[in-house]
Amino acid sequence: MMYKTLSIERRGRVATVWMDRPEVFNAFDEQLIDELAAACAELDADASVRVVVLGGKGRHFSAGADLNWMKRASAFSEEENRADARRFAGMLRALSGLSKPTIARIQGAALGGGTGLAAACDMAVASSDALFATSEVKFGIIPAVISPYVLRAIGPRQALRYFQSGERFSARRAYEIGLVNEVCERDDLDATLERLIEPLIAGAPQAQQAAKDLIAAIHARPIDDDVSEETAQRIARQRATDEARDGIAAFLDKRTPSWLL
Repeated sequence: MMYKTLSIERRGRVATVWMDRPEVFNAFDEQLIDELAAACAELDADASVRVVVLGGKGRHFSAGADLNWMKRASAFSEEENRADARRFAGMLRALSGLSKPTIARIQGAALGGGTGLAAACDMAVASSDALFATSEVKFGIIPAVISPYVLRAIGPRQALRYFQSGERFSARRAYEIGLVNEVCERDDLDATLERLIEPLIAGAPQAQQAAKDLIAAIHARPIDDDVSEETAQRIARQRATDEARDGIAAFLDKRTPSWLL
């Protein structure tokens, strides 16, 4: 697929999706949303890609919604707004639901929907000058579509503050509340990413997908008989896969597992 608002850079087993609208700080509109969804589908289907990085060209990761897009949406009917929101929600689900590890590479602004993109990735690395906000209340709206991902990252207590205040917060604060995993100087972003990527490449791809599914299935559930049974069923299924058999045999035989060949 030919993209106009983003590009995909492939290096070995890592694909980086670059949002490429630096003139508007990678703010997204209908086209960027659609192209991000398409890029997720393309990379999810590509078995040669083991890790997906999401980044923004220029000084900023993403300033959130494009002002012209917001202006158009303000004149939409309720039904048109639903369709528009569903497009955005679908893209975030595609990003969050990728069957392989995803990492947000964040510098500068990650505001509104930009915070949502960071939260929808499995992991996030931010430069020390990055700024975050769920700023929707300042425009008389709410961070509804991004809320499942932000809540998953920071929990309801922190969300109660930031969803209602719309205040900006630093990369260090984002680290403290769980939105990002690593904070570094801007010049060190790529080196920090590499330190995350190396062990991810070493992991078994089917097991990584199963691990993501496991977290989604049992998070916030009480530890009862149902959860115990589900975890037993999941490990039993995984142990029976060819990947698991090869991985265990490779460990015992002191050889490289097949997914690293």
